[in-house]
Amino acid sequence: MKRILVVDDDPLICSAIRTWLEERGFAVFVADGGETGLNALDSSTFDLMIVDIFMPHMRGFESVRVFHQRAPTVPLIAISGYVFAEQRTPAPDFLSMALELGATRCLRKPFTPKTLLTVIDMCLQESDAIRLKNVG
Repeated sequence: MKRILVVDDDPLICSAIRTWLEERGFAVFVADGGETGLNALDSSTFDLMIVDIFMPHMRGFESVRVFHQRAPTVPLIAISGYVFAEQRTPAPDFLSMALELGATRCLRKPFTPKTLLTVIDMCLQESDAIRLKNVG
C-alpha cells in the first residue's frame, strides 16, 4: 500500500484528498501545516508528498524547498490556489517556480479527483522506474 503525505492548512482540501485517495487504496497521512508535515517526514516514510505552496508560518515557496530537501527522492506534487486580488500586472507563475525548487508536478486548485489521481500515478510510475534502474 503506497503511503502519501498531504500537507495543507485547509481542512476541506485535506479531507477531500484523503477521501479520494483512501477510496483508491492509498494510506494517507494528513498534516495541517509545515511543522506537522516535517515531523511526519522525520518519523515515517512516504511514497509521495502533496504539499501546498503557501501555508502559514512558511514564507512563499519555503514549503516546497524544505520538503524536497528533507526527502529528495520522494515525488512532491505542489498544489496552490493562490491568486492575486489585484490583477493589474500578470501574476507570477508560482507553479513553474515550484518545479524549479524540487516539485515533481504541480496542480492548481481546484482540481478534480481524476486529475489528482492521474498525476499521482505518473509520479509513482516515474519513481518506481528510477528505483528499479538504481537497483539493477
